[in-house]
Amino acid sequence: MSEPDPVRLLGASDVRALAAELDLRPTKRLGQNFVHDANTVRRIVRLAGVGPDDVVLEVGPGLGSLTLPLLEAAATVVAVEIDPLLAGRLPATVAMRAPDADLRVVTADALRLAPADLPVEPTALVANLPYNVAVPVVLHLLAVLPSLRRGLVMVQAEVAERLAARPGERAYGAPSAKLAWYGEARRAGSVPRAVFWPVPGVDSGLVAFSRHPDPVESDVPRRDVFAVVDAAFAQRRKSLRAALAGWAGSAPAAETALRAAGVDPGARGEELDVAAFTAIARAGRHPATA
Repeated sequence: MSEPDPVRLLGASDVRALAAELDLRPTKRLGQNFVHDANTVRRIVRLAGVGPDDVVLEVGPGLGSLTLPLLEAAATVVAVEIDPLLAGRLPATVAMRAPDADLRVVTADALRLAPADLPVEPTALVANLPYNVAVPVVLHLLAVLPSLRRGLVMVQAEVAERLAARPGERAYGAPSAKLAWYGEARRAGSVPRAVFWPVPGVDSGLVAFSRHPDPVESDVPRRDVFAVVDAAFAQRRKSLRAALAGWAGSAPAAETALRAAGVDPGARGEELDVAAFTAIARAGRHPATA
C-alpha cells in the first residue's frame, strides 16, 4: 500500500491568494487574523499531542492554516466556522492539499454549539480563537461537550495568563477558577504577532488543558460554584464577606457560609482555589441552622 501524499501547508503567499480569491477583508468583529507560518502551526499540533485516534474540534479554522497540519496528525477534524464564506471554501482547500483527510465542516457560532450540531464526538480542542470570545468559547465547549478530554488554544497573551493563572497570582480571576473546575491548565508557549495576517496589535499565547476525570467536588452543581466565583471577582478588592453579601442575601449570611466552608471571611477571591469556591457554594446551599 502506498503512503498518502504529504499535506501541503499554507504559506504567506497562499493565505493572501485565498483571501484575494474570496475578496475577503478580515474583520476585527470576527477576530480574523490568519496564521501563515508553517513552523508555528506544526508546533501547535505537536504541543497539542493529537494523534491518529483523536477527533479534533477546531473553532475558527479560517482559511485552513491550522486545519491542514491537524488533519495530518488526527483521525478527523471537525471545523466549526461562523463565516459562511470561509466555511464554504475550506473543503476545497483541504481536497487540494490533503485529499485523503477526513474533514467535517460545521457552519455555526461556537458560543451556541450543541452536541447535536456535530457529526462526531470530539476528543480534543485545538484552535486559534478570536481574542474577543476566547474565554466564553472554551468554557462553553467544556460545558456542553463532555467528550473533550484535553485541548490547546491560541489566545491573546493576556488571556492566556488569565486562563492558566493560579490562586495568589496577579492574573488569577474568574476565568482561571472556572477553567480549573474542569481541569488542569498551563501556559504552553508564546506566539509572536508577526506570524499572522493581518498583524494583530498584541502577541498571542498558548494554553493547554486536560479535563479532570470527574469535576471538582461534583456533588455541587457547576452553576452554583460559578455563581460564587462571579460574585467573588465582581468586587475583587473587597473581602469575601462583603463581596458575597449579594449572593448570600446579606453580609452576615455570607460570613456564616464562609466559616462553614472553612474560609476566612476577610480573605479575597484571588486567594481561593476552585475547591474553596465549591465548599462555599455547598455551604450556601445547606446553611447552618441555630
